[in-house]
Amino acid sequence: MERRTFMASLGGLALAAGRGRAAAEPPLFPARLGVCAGCGQGAALQAAGAAYVEDGVQRLLVPDKPDEVFAPLLAAAQACPLPVAACNGFLPGSLRVTGPEARPDDILKYAAVAFARAAQVGVQVIVFGSGGARKLPEGFAKEAADQQFVALLKQMGPLAAPHGVTVVIEPLRRQECNYVNTVREGAAIATAVAHPNIRLLADLYHMLQNGETADDLATVAPLLAHTHVAEKANRTAPGVAGDDLGPFLKALRTAGYRGRMSIEGKWSLDQLPRAFEVLRTQGA
Repeated sequence: MERRTFMASLGGLALAAGRGRAAAEPPLFPARLGVCAGCGQGAALQAAGAAYVEDGVQRLLVPDKPDEVFAPLLAAAQACPLPVAACNGFLPGSLRVTGPEARPDDILKYAAVAFARAAQVGVQVIVFGSGGARKLPEGFAKEAADQQFVALLKQMGPLAAPHGVTVVIEPLRRQECNYVNTVREGAAIATAVAHPNIRLLADLYHMLQNGETADDLATVAPLLAHTHVAEKANRTAPGVAGDDLGPFLKALRTAGYRGRMSIEGKWSLDQLPRAFEVLRTQGA
């Protein structure tokens, strides 16, 4: 995609997103900071200062299991004192997205169940990382994978929309996946899909590992609907190693980002109050 076309598409989506926002919607900081964890930890996470929980599709929504298996999980989510606003861990590796063994029809059936159950829980964002399902087989052309991924997401968006779910493409560091690694690559896919329920996630840990910059983040900001954060070396919570995340956080603030940010990686409950303080301070 030519840069001029790409940037024009970003601008158009930014305007569309802006028209849908309530005027009184809070900024990212100091609100809307959460943690990737099981909803059973909700009370402890609330005490530590989290605003929401990000659970897992395969752990909580169990789209490959019958309703009787999901029922007690739904009850546990509904009992959580924090909203379960997002879920990651979307696809098992067996549901291949790319390559000659891709299973788009099976993925869409699985996704339809996931979205319906997400609505029951109150989940608004499904994170599409799923590096094992997404990775390119050896020798498979990226261009062919792009066609497969875009075609899948074009069908997935209309499935998600009636349930109030937004699917966010998560670029992954190169050590974890060989396909869609940078936020600019993820933005190009989302732009090609051009559906309001298919957006982009920026994970600051993956960006740091890849050597991406705050300028990269600012460029794709109009497409963002969710973010993750952890420190670079060991995926620790903000404030543990002392990483300066300020340039990324300020890029989000300057761009008017109003989505959530989840701490994902290695953390302990006693580290979370400090982590939230660091994010608010560095993002100011």
